[in-house]
Amino acid sequence: MVDRDPAPDFVRAGGTGADVLGAGSAQVIPLPGRERQSRSVAEPHDAEVLAMPAVRKARIEPEPDPLTRALEFVHNRLTGNYDVDEFGFDEELTESLVLPVLRVLYDKWFRVTTYGDENLPADGGALLVFNHSGTIPLDALMASVAVHEASGRHARHLAADLVFKLPFVGPFARKVGHTLACNADAERLLNDGELVGVFPEGFKGIGKPFSSRYKLQRFGRGGFVAAALRSGVPIVPCAIVGAEEIYPKIGDIKPLARLLGLPYFPVTPLFPLLGPLGAIPLPTKWHIEFGDPVRTDAMQVDVDDPMAVFTVADQVRETIQRMLYARLAERGGVFR
Repeated sequence: MVDRDPAPDFVRAGGTGADVLGAGSAQVIPLPGRERQSRSVAEPHDAEVLAMPAVRKARIEPEPDPLTRALEFVHNRLTGNYDVDEFGFDEELTESLVLPVLRVLYDKWFRVTTYGDENLPADGGALLVFNHSGTIPLDALMASVAVHEASGRHARHLAADLVFKLPFVGPFARKVGHTLACNADAERLLNDGELVGVFPEGFKGIGKPFSSRYKLQRFGRGGFVAAALRSGVPIVPCAIVGAEEIYPKIGDIKPLARLLGLPYFPVTPLFPLLGPLGAIPLPTKWHIEFGDPVRTDAMQVDVDDPMAVFTVADQVRETIQRMLYARLAERGGVFR
């Protein structure tokens, strides 16, 4: 389950509990600028009920039941009455079908705990920088659920071009909000006020051997930093602990990988030995932390200077590495 700070108490106007519970009989309530009227505290006038925003909303816009929502979703799919943005993101499909399925894996299988939810901005753009691991990129999907659970917003992940070349995987990635990992798309999303997720280690991170777990690989040339600098949005370092152990990669069948056009063909203790059963991820306990945002609007960095951009990227990398080591030191075990 996701650990969060409890939501702040709402301050309610009115008298004390004794004032409300009093004798329970009709009381004379003075109304400014009007005649005094006798009425029961427990039975407000219809005009006052309609003036209450929450009650008015409940009466005018009742929350549809799950069956109604499901029928509406099916109807929209059959009639084509739904929207996608310019990148192919289908918000209705993601919220109605994809997230509920992923949330079962998130809550019941990996039992994800998050930290630093308050570091995700409530609005406006931000670049979320994650470590990458796990042989199969389930960490990106779980990160999407974590961001939505923590902020109610959608993470728009940048993915490698290979993802969009794969049948079924490519269209699915577009539908759930992923787009090509290039500066042009990143900047457009950031300038539109989106939360953009990036995994700078790429295949070097997700395909590294189990012996190198939780050791960050190079972050490339730091193009993600340039996108954040140009857009003036904060960079949020994010650490994922638990994904490294779901498919412990102990080997790589390179000829088969080249034949299939893949960066690697993993060998784990269970795959391919057990066939499809070996593809079931181990039920490790996950921890996802959103670190303190790094403000780019206050930085005096020349975005056209590759060394200056690389320096900022390396600082973000070191921050995530420290976060990983801290979480590893605190966790009770791989499966709990």
